[in-house]
Amino acid sequence: MLKIDLHTHSEASPDGSITLDQYEATLRSKKLDMIAITDHDSISFAQYAHEKLGDKIIIGEEISTADGEIIGLYLQKKVPAGLSATETVQVILDQGGLVHIPHPFETVRKGITLSTLNKIADYVNSIEAPNGRSLQPKDDQTIAWAREHNVAIVAASDAHRAAALGKTYSVIEQKPTVKTLPQLLKDASMSYKRPSIRDLLAPKANRLRKKLK
Repeated sequence: MLKIDLHTHSEASPDGSITLDQYEATLRSKKLDMIAITDHDSISFAQYAHEKLGDKIIIGEEISTADGEIIGLYLQKKVPAGLSATETVQVILDQGGLVHIPHPFETVRKGITLSTLNKIADYVNSIEAPNGRSLQPKDDQTIAWAREHNVAIVAASDAHRAAALGKTYSVIEQKPTVKTLPQLLKDASMSYKRPSIRDLLAPKANRLRKKLK
């Protein structure tokens, strides 16, 4: 059984702070077995971490689309920001990646709307319910949508600081590949731990700290 987190932010994100050493320590301690690094509109740190730590790191990107945020996983190239959700999904698929939906329907965190989600439903591999920075362990709207469209429901941390790693994650039965991960996630169990105040405020704190440097 492997603990996998599909949504984290390194120090390369404007609002992230997790360092390579912290990712390595998390893996070494077995708090997590696999981690997707999904920085905002960038894959450079994820590529570097993958080179250093191997396939325990999944190269991802949280992409700022014109219709809200979408995560691409197992990416080979950076996906440009500002495209429509449909165009973004196509770029992800063209390079053999997977489509993951973070914090859907949330307006504060730029989640995509129901109408947008329905447009790309046939291409979505996984969707978050819960997101580790949410105070609700369940999201009935997301769960209902995922079941209707046969999409894997996963728990992911959305960690912006190292202390949040290993709190919210999915548990899959075996080591995944880009081809096997969607089905493994459908059969996964989930672990959720309510975020601390520091977990919730980490993005704002990180932005402020970087601005003052």
